[in-house]
Amino acid sequence: MADEINVEFSGEFSVDPDAPIFVISVAAQLAGMHPQTLRQYDRLGLVTPGRSAGRGRRYSPRDVASLREVQRLSQEEGVNLAGIKRILDLEYENRALRGQVDALMKELQVLQAKLRGAGRVFAAEPGGDIVAVAPGRRPQRPVTSTALVVWRPGR
Repeated sequence: MADEINVEFSGEFSVDPDAPIFVISVAAQLAGMHPQTLRQYDRLGLVTPGRSAGRGRRYSPRDVASLREVQRLSQEEGVNLAGIKRILDLEYENRALRGQVDALMKELQVLQAKLRGAGRVFAAEPGGDIVAVAPGRRPQRPVTSTALVVWRPGR
């Protein structure tokens, strides 16, 4: 999506990009649009702001960035509103799927670390017993007088 709205304050205060903090007039000004346009986009489902207790619209920095993207797609790319809605829906879906992939990758890394930490490999002895051996090693096989051991270098 287009560049996010950066809201900066002095000190260590930061703003959640999804926090509904802007009233419609401020969001319209930040997006370079008329407030009536924002109302229309809300009715069409292009950008759906949060609501205050009194049901007034409250836009987040991410909503303002979406409004700017709607304007860019419409004016610079010539995309109609139905096309813009589809593009935004796909971008939201893509963001959600990326979040799921990130969560699964983290889970996979944790499981891989646990497996590496275990450091055990299991093997079957000739008698059928299962034994734990160090990775890259074979189980010790007893050599008896009746056993035939063939060894070839390089194999």
